[in-house]
Amino acid sequence: MATLIFPEHPSPVADAEALRKACQGWGTDEKTIISILGRRNAIQRKLIRQAYEDMYQEDLIKRLESELSGDFEKALYQWTLDLEERDAVLLNVAIKQVPLPDYRVIVEISCIRSHEELLAIKRAYQIRYKHSVEEDLAQHTTGDIRQLLVGLVSVYRYKGDEINVRLASSEAEILHRVISEKAIFNHEETIRIITTRSKAQVLATLNHYKDDYGTSITKHLKDGSSHEFLFALRTAIRCICDHHKYYEKVVRRALNKPGTDEDSLTRVIITSAEKGLKDIKELFQKRNSMSLEHAVAKDTWGDYKAFLLTLLGKED
Repeated sequence: MATLIFPEHPSPVADAEALRKACQGWGTDEKTIISILGRRNAIQRKLIRQAYEDMYQEDLIKRLESELSGDFEKALYQWTLDLEERDAVLLNVAIKQVPLPDYRVIVEISCIRSHEELLAIKRAYQIRYKHSVEEDLAQHTTGDIRQLLVGLVSVYRYKGDEINVRLASSEAEILHRVISEKAIFNHEETIRIITTRSKAQVLATLNHYKDDYGTSITKHLKDGSSHEFLFALRTAIRCICDHHKYYEKVVRRALNKPGTDEDSLTRVIITSAEKGLKDIKELFQKRNSMSLEHAVAKDTWGDYKAFLLTLLGKED
């Protein structure tokens, strides 16, 4: 469920005029920008961008980029983009991060978005960057991690709930054998199971694994190393199993780090505000005995804090 509070029928023309006024003069009126864009859903934001461009022959996002700075500017930039374009940008930044790609972001988008959403993201990526996601992943990764990530972004999983119990049992046995033999780092069977089966089938396999071998597969995948393939595989499994629980952990770690991890905090709140953030907030409250709003208010500041709290549903 969403946390976003927005009016049902705002005028995109009036909103565009107010945003134009907020960006003119000696100082930017950040409070007005937050009160408008922070309380509009994706369709409303798209209409505002179109109205702004029609009226002023200027891209609203570029204008906001020139007026704002820091974490607030990055958060508002992501928020104002169309949903599929936003994820395309996140993917591109993650793939081209140095010295290593940010496997976590790539896996999140690949495993949490629906089939239709992922296809739209890949189309937006190709239009924006003139390469496919698969091309750029292949260029910036090697070996097993390349095979896993390209498999995750390439697949069009069956989205039904039907499962094959016998297959789940046999593939749980395959996964256990691979892990027991310490062949997890170069075993194509593991990649095949995680990247090609429907989410329902993967869940059935992982449940069989836990029932048959006494613990979750992610516990068995912790070998004390920082191996990138193992990290990406665990992330994929967690995103498929329960992405709300996974996101709560990302937020908790982002806020508990010495020096807040603003990129991770922004990403989770921005991408979940219209779908799922209420569930993440409830899990956070239960796990940390404090509201996510309180934790964000304590660890962030200024316009960035005000914007995130608006997306979290905090009333003025």
